[in-house]
Amino acid sequence: MSRDTTFAARSREALADVALRRTLSRVTGHFTATRERTLAAWEHGATKLANGAAARLRAVENLATLLPELEEKVTALGGTVHWAEDAAAARTIILGLAQERGVTSVVKGKSMVSEEIGLNAALAASGITAFETDLGEYIVQLAHEPPSHIIAPAIHKSREDVAALFEKELGETSDGTPEMLTAIARRRLREAFLNAGMGITGVNFAVAETGAVCLLENEGNIRASTTCPPVHVALMGLEKVVATTVEAADVLQVLPKSATGQSMPAYFSVFSGARRPGETDGAREFHLVILDNGRSRIQADPLFRQLLACVRCGACLNYCPVYRVIGGHAYGATYSGPIGLLLSTLLSGGEAHRGLPAACTGCGACVKACPVGVNHGRLIMEIKRRMVEEDFLGGGDGFLASLLAKGYAFAAKRPQLFALAAGSVRRLDPELARLSRLAPLARYAAGRELPRPKEPFSERWLQMDTEEEA
Repeated sequence: MSRDTTFAARSREALADVALRRTLSRVTGHFTATRERTLAAWEHGATKLANGAAARLRAVENLATLLPELEEKVTALGGTVHWAEDAAAARTIILGLAQERGVTSVVKGKSMVSEEIGLNAALAASGITAFETDLGEYIVQLAHEPPSHIIAPAIHKSREDVAALFEKELGETSDGTPEMLTAIARRRLREAFLNAGMGITGVNFAVAETGAVCLLENEGNIRASTTCPPVHVALMGLEKVVATTVEAADVLQVLPKSATGQSMPAYFSVFSGARRPGETDGAREFHLVILDNGRSRIQADPLFRQLLACVRCGACLNYCPVYRVIGGHAYGATYSGPIGLLLSTLLSGGEAHRGLPAACTGCGACVKACPVGVNHGRLIMEIKRRMVEEDFLGGGDGFLASLLAKGYAFAAKRPQLFALAAGSVRRLDPELARLSRLAPLARYAAGRELPRPKEPFSERWLQMDTEEEA
């Protein structure tokens, strides 16, 4: 699917793909059912969810103190902390580390932040081969596609799709079973792990109190990516920090249950700096790259700050009725679903993703699913309001739409004025043919059947009341 068309066009293309919709429905349905069973059986679950949410919200409120503390502790453990103001700075830091060490190939654990900064393309442009080692990421890399889900990059592909892809790109035939497909990927990636000069991972959360970086996974590829190569680079958004090990444990209890319905992932790894004297494994160098890229701007906004508490569990995507029928690629952004349309719009600017707020029905499913209490629906409404007021829609539509909305609100509070205005519309444009051509209404009217105000509702109500009495 092209990422260069409008959101509306990409959505129509996705809706027309029956196989895609079938696959999305099956997989998101599995995620939600497993999650609900796990949460229902979780003893004192409500209290533990509240503890995890509180830990994340406190961290977001105190980034100014927690991040310097994290840097101090990581440095004391022999690691190096790099600060990246934006995506370009992060790419420059990582490329510089690789080039200084003569690295020609890297192995990568799953990292949405690396997708956000366009790291793979930058590595390739510098002659460095990057191998995605998470199975889902490996699949979409072979398909030359971005991930379509925060935790399940290849959620849009069936087993048959993957088998056909492996045959086309790798020349490997299979019976299409998960076991055989996994064996093919494992065989291909083992050599990459052994030959890579650098391993690059994301960060689920870092602990300011200890300087530890924590990563969750189910495949073991992250452990191989961080112990086989001599250099480990961990890339994290500046919000991915918690204050203490106790609060880290609170978040750890919430994240896997909300993401996949697991009580714990297969692997939980804690990295505390580089290999120490006398230790037999681990990277000889550890680098932590802390990325801003618009996050400090979000943190400074009292309303939108709560977004940074997100643990990237993906639950809001799995419950969203829009995501479940169009998938992630239709969003045309690194992050998709309810949390994605918010992050993408705020990180990249409203103009870059001006169609994304339309990917919300206002149903509130995402709000109920969020384990840390992010109010996606309220924030999406606020983005829409700001986009109109700040004229993000382009062509003057924002100003005119805002003016019309304020005019309607003024009249709606004054019954006599509203009746006079409505009566004038009924006489002058009973089919709304002329009004619907106005710029602010044209997009709305293009996909909807507008009401025909031929008769006031008040009169129809009185008529219905009279008929009932008769």
